[in-house]
Amino acid sequence: MQPTEGTTVHRFALLHLGFRPFFLLGGVFAVLSVLLWMWLYHFHSTLLTIPSLSAVTWHAHEMIYGYALAIVAGFLLTAVRNWTDVQTLRGIPLLLLVCLWLLARIMPFMPWPWALQGMILLDIAFNGLLCIAVLHPVIKVRQWQQTGVASKLLILTLGNILFYLGLSGWLQDGVRMGLYTGLYTILSLILLMGRRVIPFFIEKGVGYPVTVRNFRWVDICSLLLMLAFILFEVFVVIPWLSSLIAALLFLLYGIRIAGWHTAGIWKKPLLWSLYLAYAWIAAGFLLKALSLVLPINPMLAIHSFAYGGVGLVTLGMMARVSLGHTGRNVFEPTAIVSWIFLIVCTGAVVRVLLPIILPVPAYPILIGLSQALWVVAFSLFVWAYAPMLTAPRIDGRYG
Repeated sequence: MQPTEGTTVHRFALLHLGFRPFFLLGGVFAVLSVLLWMWLYHFHSTLLTIPSLSAVTWHAHEMIYGYALAIVAGFLLTAVRNWTDVQTLRGIPLLLLVCLWLLARIMPFMPWPWALQGMILLDIAFNGLLCIAVLHPVIKVRQWQQTGVASKLLILTLGNILFYLGLSGWLQDGVRMGLYTGLYTILSLILLMGRRVIPFFIEKGVGYPVTVRNFRWVDICSLLLMLAFILFEVFVVIPWLSSLIAALLFLLYGIRIAGWHTAGIWKKPLLWSLYLAYAWIAAGFLLKALSLVLPINPMLAIHSFAYGGVGLVTLGMMARVSLGHTGRNVFEPTAIVSWIFLIVCTGAVVRVLLPIILPVPAYPILIGLSQALWVVAFSLFVWAYAPMLTAPRIDGRYG
């Protein structure tokens, strides 16, 4: 039986639904991990205790399979509850899943000879149990249309396995394949869910009647080209072909976001943040295409995807979902939300665009500034949203 208003379970709501612990801990981890990355990058520290895990590799892995996957977990555990009307993990089972994620994040700093094996076991166990937790309600009510979204968790699990096989020396190039499989699968999930929800959010949120434009041919072509891009970028590496596909994807996503534009979004931070995140992903494909013919650092495209795209969209979705699922009005976010999004956008400009026009010696300074802006933005998110993520819903309902 569901807990009811007035029972003791309502005094502390962190384990009521998946978005609460994963959004809170994901936000805290976004702050602490980048602070640590700043230390490792700028001072060349050797805090990591796993010999095969370099600081750069740790940072890449933890932003994908640590931070981003935590936010995906919170979002899907909550969304699947809505889609299927089947209760997803809560209470002790949810706490155990969170602990697996958290312990895996700690293992690279443990001075134990078996730290790598411990990290592998904990992380893959988290991946596998998350897949089961999300797919079980979908299969139970036979909502087969949702398996495309949920099955991306299986691909992320396979990507993480590839990463660990490479890190353990069992698969040549496994680390690279695992990292890029993870990044592009996260992007695919964002693009898929964005296509579903951003037009709806815009039409309902701008405050006046509007119908945004979507094109079926763009949907089909972008899906097929994204699959081809992952194939030729990650597994059958053909740089000129993946760059050509990236150029086509930039054009398709540009057409899509042009069809979604209406002036009212710029007055609503929970709309323009998602819109700009989608634009940063499109810009990443443009930079990827240009890097084949121009002397552009390929990491700029990666950080357009990751900093501007994943960073901004996860903040936007966390802000919106947290409001809606704690009984608050999603059309009236706290004023600090706009500043959080603006800081992340500024950080993305510093990390992605300024290195193109400023001299090479400025690059480490720009990285440091972008790191600091990321830390500030996510610290503000945690400060603003931790109270609502831990407190009961304001309408007295459970969730």
